[in-house]
Amino acid sequence: MTGDAVDVTLSDMATILMPLPDRDFDTTESAVPWKLFTRAGHRVVFATETGGKPSCDPLLLTGVLFGQLGAEKEPIEFYREMSESPEFSRPIRYDEIDPAAFDGLFLAGGHAPGMKQYLGSLMLQDKIAALWARDVLVGAICHGVLVLARTLDAQTGKSVLHGKRTTCLPKYMERTAYFLTAWKLGRYYRTYDAYVEEEVRAALETPDDFVRGPRTLTARGTDVDDRAAFVVEDGRYLSARWPGDSYLVAKKMIDALSTLTNTHEEAAQ
Repeated sequence: MTGDAVDVTLSDMATILMPLPDRDFDTTESAVPWKLFTRAGHRVVFATETGGKPSCDPLLLTGVLFGQLGAEKEPIEFYREMSESPEFSRPIRYDEIDPAAFDGLFLAGGHAPGMKQYLGSLMLQDKIAALWARDVLVGAICHGVLVLARTLDAQTGKSVLHGKRTTCLPKYMERTAYFLTAWKLGRYYRTYDAYVEEEVRAALETPDDFVRGPRTLTARGTDVDDRAAFVVEDGRYLSARWPGDSYLVAKKMIDALSTLTNTHEEAAQ
C-alpha cells in the first residue's frame, strides 16, 4: 500500500482523538486507523494518562508464541511510522482532553495487563461521556468497546451503549486465544475474569443489541480486501471485533466523516 498524497481543504479535515494506555495496546488496532485517517487528510490527537509517549504490546511486534499470533507486516510498518510522528511522541494528558475540540473518537483495543490503565480510567470515561453527549463520530474495536460499556451517560446513569447495537471481541475468540497460550503465557489473553463480550452484553438494553458477526479466527481484512472484516454501524457509532477488522472500521469512519462534512456544508449554505 502506498501513502499517496491527499488534497484536502481545511474544512474537510477532522480532528480525531485516540486515547491510549502507556503500554500494551494493540499494534494493528491503533496503527492501521492512524495511517488511514492521516492518509485521508485527517488529524489524530493521541492522549495518555500522564502525557508520556506510549508503546504497544511488544509481543505483537515479534510474535506472541513461536513467532505467531502477532501483528501482520504492514500494520507493524504503520506502527513504526506512527511512533515517529510528533503527535504520538507528544500526546496530551487525559485531563487535558477538551471534548469540544474533536470531531471524532477512536478507541483501540488490546488485551495485555497495561491496558487496564486505559480500560479502567474514570477520568477518561468522563471525557468520553462528554464527547458522546456531543454526538461526535465514535469508533471502537475489540477491548475498546469495553471503555464505552463502562462509560455512563450523565442523564440516565446507564452505559452510553445502552440502546445501541454493537459488536466487540467475541467470547469464542478471547477464549480460544487464552486456551492456546495459557500453558506458556498464563493470563496474557484474559485481561479480566469476565470476558469482554460478557461485560459489553451486560451494558446493553437487550441481548439482541449485541452482534457477534461471522465466525473467524485467522482471516483478516486488508486495505484492498474487506471480505473477512466485519463492522456494526448504529448512527454515529461504529464497532469492530478484532485486529482483522481494523482497516474496514477505519474506512467506514472516513466515509462517515466525509458525509458529516458535506451535511454541515449544505446546512451552512
